[in-house]
Amino acid sequence: MAGPDLIRTVLYTMNNLLQQEKYKAALAVVKGFRNGAVYGAKIRAPHALVMTFLFRSGSLKDKLRAILKATYTHSRNLACFVFTYKGLQALQQKIQGKSLQSHSFLAACVGGWLVFGDNNNINSQINMYLLSRILFGLSRLAVEKGFIPAPKQDPFPLFATLVWGIVLWLFEYYPHTLQPSLQSSMNYLYHDSNVWHDISDFLVYNKPRTAGSQK
Repeated sequence: MAGPDLIRTVLYTMNNLLQQEKYKAALAVVKGFRNGAVYGAKIRAPHALVMTFLFRSGSLKDKLRAILKATYTHSRNLACFVFTYKGLQALQQKIQGKSLQSHSFLAACVGGWLVFGDNNNINSQINMYLLSRILFGLSRLAVEKGFIPAPKQDPFPLFATLVWGIVLWLFEYYPHTLQPSLQSSMNYLYHDSNVWHDISDFLVYNKPRTAGSQK
């Protein structure tokens, strides 16, 4: 019975610690690390699985290793960023005795530099994803604050027109300027569809099956 009693004692102690207000800021940093790791894995694993099996060549072992590496990198980076951001935010608030808007900005700047400043495929995707969101957010904020007049008509059709026009122009004439994963997707959609040999690689497969793939 020593085992179950010990477990109950440990759980009671931990739950009691979690209820202590004086430790809330530090505990929030720890849970932020946990949530970052879990969320990073949940959103990267399916994406890596699909993209790897669609566009990556190599053995099954190589593909699985690539999926695990991408998932681990995304999970680790997001966990470390949340930990850094929340920790620095809590530290600034403790030093100044109150929460300021600048605390969030400065803490995120430091976290972004330390964690997402390394120029790799995962960080590039995350940073570009955020860039599109903040451009939308800043546009809406500019209208709310009166810096620019509110549009009389929905600007989304014009936005969609320019986005697709520019990205396909870049892809067709300056593809090296686009991210590799976007190049792969667009090659599959717009260039691979120009080539076929018979019904098998016209409707069933994208490219002719090699002798090795038919074994």
